[in-house]
Amino acid sequence: MQNTLAKEALKQFRIIFGTVRQPFREIEVSCGISGSQLWLLHEIATHPELGVSRLAENLAIHQSTCSLLVEKLVKKQLVQKQRQSEDQRKVGLIVTDAGHAVLAKAPKPVDGILPQVLHTLDIEALKELNASLNMVITKLDAQSKALADQPLGDM
Repeated sequence: MQNTLAKEALKQFRIIFGTVRQPFREIEVSCGISGSQLWLLHEIATHPELGVSRLAENLAIHQSTCSLLVEKLVKKQLVQKQRQSEDQRKVGLIVTDAGHAVLAKAPKPVDGILPQVLHTLDIEALKELNASLNMVITKLDAQSKALADQPLGDM
């Protein structure tokens, strides 16, 4: 019985992982950037002049990961850095015309299907899911916890 349930759980993880990865592949083909870069681009377009620290916080990723993704977008001329109008010491991010063109042709949802689905679950279901996933994670290699701050599209 335990073996059968373990295999069923493994199959469910495969379904989730495969379902989550497919849209990221489509984004790379249609937009020429990674799913993570598209998510950042969308967040920057939604919140003009957002700084890297706040952007990382909004996306629940590590700040250094966010900085690397931002630099890739700047290099591709999809995002520009500019001094914020109210505080010249702070640098904000804005989407360029080329960045808006990428967003216009991007498949939806830009932040990925999993965050969208998780937001549809009620609080009790999320608590149960988090508790169950925590049990699985504690059985895994402790180093894998660092992956919590990585965007799904980069995995």
